[in-house]
Amino acid sequence: MPPINVLQQADNGAEPKLHMSLREDVFTTFLQSSSSADTMFAEGSLFSPFLFGKFFDPVDAFPLWEFESDVLLAALRRGGRTTVDWAETDCEYYLRADIPGGKKCDVEVSGDGARVVNVSGLWCAPPVDGQDWRAGTWWEHGFVRRLEMPEDADGSKVEACFDDCHGSLEIKVPKKKSDGQEATA
Repeated sequence: MPPINVLQQADNGAEPKLHMSLREDVFTTFLQSSSSADTMFAEGSLFSPFLFGKFFDPVDAFPLWEFESDVLLAALRRGGRTTVDWAETDCEYYLRADIPGGKKCDVEVSGDGARVVNVSGLWCAPPVDGQDWRAGTWWEHGFVRRLEMPEDADGSKVEACFDDCHGSLEIKVPKKKSDGQEATA
């Protein structure tokens, strides 16, 4: 599985922002009018606003790492609907998510180098008006999920790989070495 570029954003505020929040009523109307978005925003998808049991705007950073995956996604796993898994080891945090219909060029993983990892991509052509697709009704053009990392995560060393064959994205976030730990070769 080849690695994809993880874009580290500058600290000068140049990070692309999603300017318009996705409200539950707007999302429901959007899903009713668009059949192409069904797979991307379906229940159990990392990008679904209902992934965590209640409506949660995907552009708000979600502290995924603070929850036990077995507890948070238990209902979805029982129904066989989840496409998201994550785990924590002694040295890293690991996230795997299926990207329905995704292609390598469609997925972008970026971060602020500290606490937030953004996973986004386009599933249809952006508007031709030259504006950044994230500035308006972003959900009509693409998908996004912002994940807040814990204090001990090293956001400057995020690794991401996308498997074209299976359409799955893997993100590994190493933990920072504590002051008492020595580097091992």
